[in-house]
Amino acid sequence: MAPTPAFALIATDLDGTLLRGDDTVSDRSLAALARVARAGARHLVVTGRPAPRVRPLLADLGCVGLAVCGQGAQVYDAGSDRLLWSVRLDRELAETALGKIEAEVGQVYAAVDQDGVDGLTLIEPGYRMPHPTLPAVRVGRRDDLWCAPISKVLLRHATLSDDELAAVARAAVGSLATVTMSGPGTVELQPCGVTKATGLALAAERLGIVADEALAFGDMPNDIPMFDWAGRGVAMANAHPELKAVADEITLSNEDDGIAVVLERLFPTD
Repeated sequence: MAPTPAFALIATDLDGTLLRGDDTVSDRSLAALARVARAGARHLVVTGRPAPRVRPLLADLGCVGLAVCGQGAQVYDAGSDRLLWSVRLDRELAETALGKIEAEVGQVYAAVDQDGVDGLTLIEPGYRMPHPTLPAVRVGRRDDLWCAPISKVLLRHATLSDDELAAVARAAVGSLATVTMSGPGTVELQPCGVTKATGLALAAERLGIVADEALAFGDMPNDIPMFDWAGRGVAMANAHPELKAVADEITLSNEDDGIAVVLERLFPTD
């Protein structure tokens, strides 16, 4: 009889975690995820990227099931190419939140991810995409960002660090939105109360898996709620200090196959 898997669910962030800097997954990591599947456990991508920006990566990983996208605002079914669950950020609240932030720190530059499986990423003048490989449409003015329902707002500031901007944004917006920091140059506003943990919990429930059976990997503060929810949280060596402080374990970096190192230990070869 095959041994019971150490965990029934492996939840991985993408950028800075499963993905290398060139947006690829190493052969070693792919082989480790194949071990997970052979053992009967599930792999679930849990990412800040919206569903339309995740499709190609899921295809490369051979994922045909669920993925948690948009910082937990979307549960996406890759097999049917549809959103099973999504939460929108009210556009008037988003505008108000931006105004409150700018009252504290001066001009910020904004982008939005539109809701839906075909939603676009729109960027206003002055905004620079943190991931140049991700497609975006530049609009002429901020008002154009609100032309369709959105799932989140992305923010940048000319001089403030990500940590500084996130701290000011949290204090300024209060309960208007949830503020997250998901990577270099990526401070975000999403619907109030929505985190990676909310989306992960919904997806896990659909799979019949409870929190104690989940192992989560991440690298940024937006992964903290996911670590709080999961039975065990593993931070990458390149992770933000805030995430390392709450992690159960720290592995090697995303460039050094940190996820594979842990999975090879927990899921031995057949």
